[in-house]
Amino acid sequence: MGLSSRTVQIKIKSSGDVFHELWKTDPHQVPSLTPTTIQNCQTHEGEVGTVGSVLLWNYFHDGKDRVSKTQIMEIDEGKKSITFKLLEGDLTELYKTFIIHVHVDTHGLSNLVTWTVEYEKLSPDVPDPDTLMEFYEKVTKDIETHHLKN
Repeated sequence: MGLSSRTVQIKIKSSGDVFHELWKTDPHQVPSLTPTTIQNCQTHEGEVGTVGSVLLWNYFHDGKDRVSKTQIMEIDEGKKSITFKLLEGDLTELYKTFIIHVHVDTHGLSNLVTWTVEYEKLSPDVPDPDTLMEFYEKVTKDIETHHLKN
């Protein structure tokens, strides 16, 4: 089985720069902005905001509490993108490879958040990560709602 991908794009009215900075330098704040989906984020290794740092996530997906450990693989300030690679956790029971890209296009008051996952299934009967794409969309909307209130 080869690498496949899924993408979801979400228009946001809140600041794209703030959204990018949140994921890059302060992911520990994400649980307070979207507590029904992400409960916790801890630095496991390295320094937040640097390539190579490892984050441990507790989240709620498909009706279950889940855990994942991700490593920041790339930060591109020019493109306002961050790439995370799954190292450990519940998703490793389904996918051999799971890479998450979050990218923000900023255009004044019109900003676009793009989540792309690249994945390789462990077997053909493993579902595509469509519900995870819905999860990323909800997380994005929750963060936007919080920023628009403040």
